[in-house]
Amino acid sequence: MSGVAGRVLPVVTAPATVLSTVGEEVDPTDPSVVQLAADLVATMRVSPGCVGLAAPQVGLGVQVFAVDVTGHPKAGTTHGAFVLCNAKIIESSRWKAGREGCMSVPDLTGDVKRAGRVVVSAVRPGSGEPVTMTTDAFEARALQHEIDHCAGKLFLDRVAGAHAIYQRKVYL
Repeated sequence: MSGVAGRVLPVVTAPATVLSTVGEEVDPTDPSVVQLAADLVATMRVSPGCVGLAAPQVGLGVQVFAVDVTGHPKAGTTHGAFVLCNAKIIESSRWKAGREGCMSVPDLTGDVKRAGRVVVSAVRPGSGEPVTMTTDAFEARALQHEIDHCAGKLFLDRVAGAHAIYQRKVYL
């Protein structure tokens, strides 16, 4: 995406403090942010079943994440692989529950109510170009999950209760 070679980084797991800390906004033109964007994509690519990865999951408390739901059976709209910085949800609608998992919570999945349609405002790493993205279905869920990571929240913070948390049955 940026011409920068990505490195595969180790993924931290709960209860790592960085996962419950609100990430700092970044300067998307900073070379370290461009490198982080490449690293997030590289790490996501080698992680089976991974459709999104946020900076806090690799130990960095900043608001940067990668998403790629291409080819996922629950995907509707897809924008391919992309990285966003300082993302904010500006519209949300069509709320419904769905099962989520997370590389930082490897042994559990949970039912989380999320918007089925979102509009997100963010900036692209490298160019600093502002972007407004409208999406739905699984990509909308993935965006909300990654934005939550940047805000110091895990999917477990959003489940309705213990009855909506499950042992992961399949490891990809």
